[in-house]
This record gives sequence, C-alpha cells and structure tokens, in this order.
Amino acid sequence: MKFRSENIKSGPERTPNVSLLYALGLTKEEISRPIIGVVNSFSEVVPGHMHLDKITQAVKEGIYAAGGTPIEFPAIAVCDGIAMGHEGMKYSLPSRELIADSTESMALAHQFDGLVMVPNCDKNVPGLLMAAARLNIPAIFCAGGPMLAGHLSSGKRTCLSHIFEAVGAYHAGKINDAELDDYTSNVCPSCGSCSGMYTANSMNCLTEAIGMSLRGNGTIPAPYSARIRLAKLTGMKIMELVEKNIRPRDIMTAKAFENALAVDMALGCSTNTMLHIPAIAHESGVEINLDKANEISERTPNLCHLAPAGDTFMEDLDRAGGVYAVMNELAKKNLIDTSLLTATGKTVGENIAPANNLDHDIIRPIENPYSPYGGIAVLRGNLAPDGCVVKRSAVAKEMLKHEGPARVFNSEDEAIEAIYNMKIKPGDVVVIRYEGPKGGPGMREMLNPTSAICGAGLDTSVALITDGRFSGATRGASIGHVSPEAASGGNIGLVQEGDIISIDINAYKIELKVSDEELEKRRASWKPLEPKIKTGWLARYAKLVTSADKGARLQ
Repeated sequence: MKFRSENIKSGPERTPNVSLLYALGLTKEEISRPIIGVVNSFSEVVPGHMHLDKITQAVKEGIYAAGGTPIEFPAIAVCDGIAMGHEGMKYSLPSRELIADSTESMALAHQFDGLVMVPNCDKNVPGLLMAAARLNIPAIFCAGGPMLAGHLSSGKRTCLSHIFEAVGAYHAGKINDAELDDYTSNVCPSCGSCSGMYTANSMNCLTEAIGMSLRGNGTIPAPYSARIRLAKLTGMKIMELVEKNIRPRDIMTAKAFENALAVDMALGCSTNTMLHIPAIAHESGVEINLDKANEISERTPNLCHLAPAGDTFMEDLDRAGGVYAVMNELAKKNLIDTSLLTATGKTVGENIAPANNLDHDIIRPIENPYSPYGGIAVLRGNLAPDGCVVKRSAVAKEMLKHEGPARVFNSEDEAIEAIYNMKIKPGDVVVIRYEGPKGGPGMREMLNPTSAICGAGLDTSVALITDGRFSGATRGASIGHVSPEAASGGNIGLVQEGDIISIDINAYKIELKVSDEELEKRRASWKPLEPKIKTGWLARYAKLVTSADKGARLQ
C-alpha cells in the first residue's frame, strides 16, 4: 500500500522535503512510518480545552505504540461562554469555517496519512468534522470530555446554564449578591466542556453516534483517567483505519446522518446541531433538508432530560451507559441502522451490543420515554418559510402552544435591556432580528436574553423568536434560526410592535397573523439596516455565508 506521505519522503526528488523532516528531529525510522497528523485544539482561554495537551500526548503515545509517527499541529477554538453577550460572540459560528479551512490547509500541505482530531467545544467539533469529510483521508476523533457538575453551598448540583439564569433572577430581585456569588464560584468546577447537554457535548455525542469516534467520546468526564485511556486507544485505532484505508465518507453516509439525527432527538441535543449536521453532511456529499429532522423526530422518542431540560448531567449519562446505551434503546424499535461501518472498524450493531441501559432514570427505556417525539422541532409558516428551530424537550408544556403580541428588537442588546428593566410581560413574544448569519454578522448565541426570561420566571408565559441562535444551555420557548433572516429580506424583518404571533410547536407551525397584502405593503417600504461590520473577516463572512436552514456554511 502506498501511503500519502510518500509524496514528501520518497525518491531523490523528495530529499529536500526529508531534510526538513530531519530538522524536526525525526529519525529515518520515524520518517519511514505512516505519518499521522494530530490536531490539538489546546488553549489557555477555553476551559473545555485547557487539558487537551494531555489528551493529545496520550493520542500520540497510542500512535507510536501502533507503529505510526504522530505530528501535532493546532486548531483554534472559541469559548462560547466567555464570548457570550458582547461582540466576541459574532466570531463563534464563523470560527467553524476557519477551523475547517485551516485543518484542510495543514493536512494537504503536509500529506498526512491519517488524522486524529482532538477537539472539545462548540464550533471546534463540527469544524473538524467538516474538515474530515472534506479531506476524506482516514480520521478519528477523541474529544476532551465533559466537565463535572458543580455543587452549590447547599449541596445542590449545578451547571453553567444555572449561572446565566441566576443573573436573570438577580435582576428580577429574586436572589441577592451572596447567592449569585455562590453560583459564580461553583458552577464550573473542572476542566471540560460544560456539564449539560449543551452544544459541545451534543456534538461530541453525535460524533460517537455517527461512527467517527470510540465509545465514551461524548460522555467520559474530562478529569477521569478513562479519558486518557480512550485517547491512547484512539491513537492506536487510527493506524488500523490507515492500514484498511477506511475513510470518513465510508462512515459518514446518508444513513449515518439519519442515525445521528435519531440520537439527537433521543438525547435532546442543542438546536445548534441543526446548523452543524447539514454543514457536515454537505462536506460529505450528503444534502439534508431540515424537514428530515421533523420526519425523524416524529418517530423517535425523547429518552433523556439532561440539563438544561432536567437536573441530570453528562457524568450521569456516562454512568448509565452513555451514547451506545441510548442507541441500543433505539435499536430495539429499529430506529437506527445497525449495519453501518464505524471508525472502530466494526458495525454500529457490533459496537452497541455490549452497552446496557444501567439507569432508567437517566436513560428512559424506549417503552417509557419522556415524550413519543424527539427533542428538536423545526417550525414553518409565513414568519419562517424556510424553517426555524426549537429545543422542544426544554419547553414548558404551557408554552408548546402560544399566541401573543410581538415585542420587536433589532439587536440582542436592545432586547436584554428591556428584559432586565422588566418591560417584558407575560404573554409577550420577544422578536430579536438582524442577528442572523449575514445580519449579525455571525449569528450570535443568545443565552443572556433567554436566561433572563427564565430567571425572571417568565419561561412559562413568554416566547422568544430570532434569526439568531441559542446556546445549548437555553431552555424555554426559544425559537431560533428563522429563515430567511431579516438581513436577507425575510418576513421577520417586517414584524411590527404588537403584531400577533401564533406558535404551535407540536404542529410544527409558526404564523405572523398579518395578511399577505399587509406584508407586501410593508415590504415595499422596507430597507435593511446598515451592515454592522464593514471590515475584516466578518465582513467577508457576511458576503459568503448561506442561510441558517442550509447550515450557515460558506458558499
């Protein structure tokens, strides 16, 4: 078998290349082996990535043990929690494209025989999955793992979403300074991706479900030694994938994406998966329409209520059997395809056979789900002809169907000021626009306003609709990704204060109760807002990005 790395090390014509490999300190024996790129997403600013140097070292040890030569290079990552609530959040979603593009550049420039991706947080995981699909050379993932749940001074377990809601409660006068500090000091007790079923953990679980990682990738807590062992095994496994020439597109097929969507619905994952799955699928040569999500949701029960939908955390899911145990429940009703190839070299069915559901309070049996339909719903109507997305499993029952007057804001900042100043009343529908992929630009997450609504006790009486997006930590009737967005002339840009908006989540409907004639009259006088950013990377991004229903990927 001819390895890709022969392009940089074989024959007299490549002796200049080899001289530079010698400059790295590599020996002739190391150069003769398959050369594996190890993408290390370590940084000192992202809690989910602060330990990835150790994970990466363990991956490299596994590669050496299995006869390969690992060569490490970096990938960036944004901490969405630190970036939240200011201009930094505009860079979060666009960073996904930078991660994919830079990884492609490094992998092809240096002709690696295989890749081990070591990601962890929100856009880093999908960005590297996009790169893996695009490059289509043998690849496997080993994430950094989830953070442990925190404990308040009362002993109650807690997590990041609680501190955001605590801020809302503080502004509403429901908690004092000492109580707020209790949350601040205790919600994030360890390294790792934040401990609920937020976007990072959603994507790491779905990486496991789609077949691109080993068992436990999504759930083994970051501080556990089992995570180091997983990294070593992953390093060993890439050598098998290289030897057998098993590539990402052999694994990430149309059926595999359907499996991922089914697991998404069962787990109650972040709405951000509805941006990332279509984008990753596109790089794999598979096109996913958002209607596919509803089709799968209709037949897939929701089996887990992890934070923010409930009071259990990733460490609990791991103890209960993890992603494979959830998949085993789905397989009982033939809701996933168990014949598909995975990065283990085995089929889905072979992988999940030993995985038992060890705690029916954490993973509901398929016969006794939280609900008969999945955790995410895609709504359509005249307000969102191309769709919008809600995390149905985190919506209070009272809000599954709602109708109320629009309270209209042209930015997240305007909306959060109104919420903190108690200007939003029960029954209102908060509309935040010009925060989409183009209009933001960058499609900011809006955990601050949704958490403020919840913290003020309005989550059972107020809905929020936006062409922006939400954190996986968001709960309540928070409906995002409205497409087309306001900046592209979508009807959300025509909504006026007091217009009645009707929402029926279980019927997948969202309607602006304004006649077509009136909307056309408004459109005739509508003018988009001036671009918020006119220079730099985000200005280029705004010109090239597609709409949310297409995954907000670059054209």
